[in-house]
Amino acid sequence: MIAERLDAGLSVIASELAEEFQLSEDAIRRDLRALAAEGRCKRVYGGALPVSSASGWLTERIPVQSSEKILLARTGARLIQPRGLIFLDGGSTNLALVAELPENKFLTVATNSVPVANAVLNREGLRLLMVGGAVEAELAACVDAEAVLAVQKMNIDHCFLGACAVSSQLGLGGFNPADTLFKRVLLSRSQKVTALVTLDKLETRAPHVIGPLEFVHELVVPHDTPSHLLATLEKAGITVLTADEPPQPVATGV
Repeated sequence: MIAERLDAGLSVIASELAEEFQLSEDAIRRDLRALAAEGRCKRVYGGALPVSSASGWLTERIPVQSSEKILLARTGARLIQPRGLIFLDGGSTNLALVAELPENKFLTVATNSVPVANAVLNREGLRLLMVGGAVEAELAACVDAEAVLAVQKMNIDHCFLGACAVSSQLGLGGFNPADTLFKRVLLSRSQKVTALVTLDKLETRAPHVIGPLEFVHELVVPHDTPSHLLATLEKAGITVLTADEPPQPVATGV
């Protein structure tokens, strides 16, 4: 039952499980250690976190939760100030952000993502700055040493960081070590950092650390994020914004 909850993306607390199942906390902790050894979860103080679902090829993730990503993107676009250098990190949610970028704010959009760059080229009123290097096929993005050196020469006004996993205890996490290093450099060169995060990434873990949550100025989460997750994230000292609710269908008369 614990494994099923973790597979469903739920975090678990040892004391609560012990009370629910009428077992000792030591027995629960043994189960959690066994699940962690199988790679099913990440042990944290007092319980365990599920593994983030944001792994795998970008092309497979683009169609998933597309409506949720659009709503996150619309909220994120409203945070952008005019005449700035905007960096869109790789990821399917940042790809959705391209369609929402305002055309009348004289923006330069930098990216290391091939799909994001292609989408920007198909928009009017946006200037594209492409960060090159060897393309990592799984990410469809450049994250090698050449890409890192290019970002180190930038003064980025607003970065939209792609985080694979977000945890109040573990911070921001990634799956690809080179991509994780690239994201750390982005954080160091950006005046403002926003992360658009789908619900399945919240309170999950990934094997590589990007940085603590306080490195992000704003976390934009879905409108239906459970209140206990919002409270946990806010206690970590980060500004949490909820995306718009999806539009309600218009009732039609007979």
